[in-house]
Amino acid sequence: MSLKDQLMKAGLANAKKARRAEHEKRVQARDPNAPTAQDLAQQTLAEKAERDRELNRLRDAEQAQRALAAQVRQLIEAHRIERKGGDISYQFTDQRKIKKLYVTSAQQDQLARGQIAIVRLGEGHELVPTIVAEKIRSRDEQAVVLLNTRTTTSADGEEDPYAAYQIPDDLMW
Repeated sequence: MSLKDQLMKAGLANAKKARRAEHEKRVQARDPNAPTAQDLAQQTLAEKAERDRELNRLRDAEQAQRALAAQVRQLIEAHRIERKGGDISYQFTDQRKIKKLYVTSAQQDQLARGQIAIVRLGEGHELVPTIVAEKIRSRDEQAVVLLNTRTTTSADGEEDPYAAYQIPDDLMW
């Protein structure tokens, strides 16, 4: 009498459990390296957990990007310089296209000296102080369209080679 028959006679196993055990033996005999159902279930759970982690990482990155965009928009809206009464067209390049803003003569001078900058807000452009433009640049490099470096007088004794030449008053760039 086999061990299976003895266990069934003693009531420790039933026919269903015996058939299942025989089936597992046959499967293992065919391919000893074949994964069991438990291994497949664990592998599926691990893959699902990895997909969930990747989706969470992408969602967090997208949320951080939106938060930076909101910070840039808030900085621009809070510190923008009004351009009312601007009658001088100031031309600049934005993504390889020439754009035009109407500014006052004081604003034109400040743009040339690097005291104010031009930043992109949605589809339009705004003027902001240089300090704010630097904060914006640290958050989003693409938002700052024009930021001239501040011109300073040469303190190290170098003289301007063009100082002797007069610039005409009616010269427009």
